[in-house]
Amino acid sequence: MRAPTLDLTLLRTLVAIADTGSVTAAAKRLSYTQSTVSMQLQRLEAHLELSLHERDGRRLRFTPDGERLLTHARRLLALNDEAWGDMQAQQVTGDLTLGIPEDYASLLPSVFAYFHQLYPAVGLKVICGTSAHLVEQVKAAELDLALVTRQRNSPGGDVIRREPLVWAVGVNQQPLLSDPIPLALYSPGADVFREVAEQALQGAGRNWRVAYTSQSMAGLAPIVIAGLAVVVVTRSMLTPSLRPLDESSGLPALPMIELALHRAPHRPSEPARRLGELIREQLAAPSEAV
Repeated sequence: MRAPTLDLTLLRTLVAIADTGSVTAAAKRLSYTQSTVSMQLQRLEAHLELSLHERDGRRLRFTPDGERLLTHARRLLALNDEAWGDMQAQQVTGDLTLGIPEDYASLLPSVFAYFHQLYPAVGLKVICGTSAHLVEQVKAAELDLALVTRQRNSPGGDVIRREPLVWAVGVNQQPLLSDPIPLALYSPGADVFREVAEQALQGAGRNWRVAYTSQSMAGLAPIVIAGLAVVVVTRSMLTPSLRPLDESSGLPALPMIELALHRAPHRPSEPARRLGELIREQLAAPSEAV
């Protein structure tokens, strides 16, 4: 009698739910619909004839059987990925340079780890800079790839993801939101966030003053957390120290921004093609309304 087997696709969905904490977030990671993720979890339960999860209000919680399977699932997927990487590593070699703004680095650790696991013979170099400068570098073939905020004066690139911009303040302290509104802004030319913020306020007839500038969120965060200024960020850039403001704040609504992947003008190398595919697969997510 043939021993039953576990579907790795269903196990990967199970792990995604555990890692992200919800069916909705798992669907975004896997580029599935929520109904597909729910259906795959149900198929896994039906195959094993076990209940793997239960609902606690709106939260999903794993049962003891679900926790046990999760341990096995991680081991099986790691072994699968190791075997795949070992076979692919024999075919993909070379050097690769990727440019990203510092603020987007937090989106990519899992991408970098997985890429290295699949292609250990590829030498990956990452360079941080402003979106505008990185676009120029990739056009000059100084970079193989660049993941940037899509520029209004230089649209180009393949859109990987759309995200809403939000006004944010410190989770415990915030400034008065009366005019002139104190803003923590990126340095001129560092990114489109500054332009978007100023245009939104101007369109709403609000006055503002620049309280602090920096090339990255790491430089802006301290003054915002201290309650001395308001900052514009994407939802994925929010940290536990920051709190988004809603329409009750009186600040104008902000538009979506696009993350775009730019490729050097020459024919992409195999490492560049593989990394580009992995970035698209891992970062692609449905647009969200603010």
